[in-house]
Amino acid sequence: MLRRILAVGYGVLAYAAFLAAIVYTIGFLANFAVPKGVDDGVTGAVWLAVAIDAGLLGVFAVQHSVMARPWFKRWWTRFVPAAVERSTFVLLSSLAVGLLLWQWRPLTAQVWSVEAMWLRVLLWTVCGLGWALLVLSTFVIGHFDLFGLRQVLARARDTAYAEPGFRQPLLYRIVRHPIMVGFIVAFWATPDMTAGHLLFAAAGTGYILIGVRFEEHDLRKSLGEPYERYARQVPGFIPRVRAAAERAEV
Repeated sequence: MLRRILAVGYGVLAYAAFLAAIVYTIGFLANFAVPKGVDDGVTGAVWLAVAIDAGLLGVFAVQHSVMARPWFKRWWTRFVPAAVERSTFVLLSSLAVGLLLWQWRPLTAQVWSVEAMWLRVLLWTVCGLGWALLVLSTFVIGHFDLFGLRQVLARARDTAYAEPGFRQPLLYRIVRHPIMVGFIVAFWATPDMTAGHLLFAAAGTGYILIGVRFEEHDLRKSLGEPYERYARQVPGFIPRVRAAAERAEV
């Protein structure tokens, strides 16, 4: 019983860490309502700031990519109970994000700044829609599976946990990676782009494009023809308007 309680507590802790990381990241990129934004912090030599920021982004990218691979999960679950494997991944990813935001060095050179109020409002609205798309997409595909809560709850109830099967819910009939589309939109839609924000957005987008290739390689290997057919029919990031409308009606 104690182990079950600890597993649930651990899963809740990991989920809380994720919520804190994503909420802080929103404020961080907007330079709003957080102690430190993307343009705040200790300034210094540009080369040093770029090196530190690139290193921090690299730490997250390596941690997130390696721990998401099936071969790592097979090895990792020899030491970590399967019920908390996903929660551990979520917790460590959140800590990597926390380190990135905490140690980020600002690069405040201005790339663009929009003055027209209507356009500023439009860009912030698009940014908000990007974050909303990201969150909505997690619920459509299985939010509590994605962040490890269902796994620990199954352990607490002493029931077998089954991974969600391959599905194509609404947003996933339009693009294969709506979560990543949400991230990309949120990264780039800003009325005030500095060199530091640009580095964050460019590196984040690059990582997404590379990471998706690894993810789809794993999906093709595990799901076979059903995923191959899905990949042929549904674009990765940019919807085909007519085809998307037809699929949404199905």
